[in-house]
Amino acid sequence: MPFHLPEPGAVPDLAGARRRNENVAPLILTELNPLLVVDGMADDKQPLDLTTFGNVREVCPKCRHGGLKLVLRQSSVRMAHLFCADCASCFDAQYADGAPALTI
Repeated sequence: MPFHLPEPGAVPDLAGARRRNENVAPLILTELNPLLVVDGMADDKQPLDLTTFGNVREVCPKCRHGGLKLVLRQSSVRMAHLFCADCASCFDAQYADGAPALTI
């Protein structure tokens, strides 16, 4: 199947992309102990320097706010997880069949 680039100035079909995302099964989120996920979480006096990689579609199951952020492994992060800045909770994510959703 050939690949076609959009014409210059063409408007992307965002509504179609949203419809495709609506048909995707939700992830199963499991809360993680932040002390086991991120080094330095126990020290409230030290600010954490974490890089997040954007919002995901899931809503925080603990506080029901949107805007969970993807946090991949980094120097002080032991495992990839989803982070809620509203309630400072960490979550693992799996697909409905039990496969991990945050591994590469």
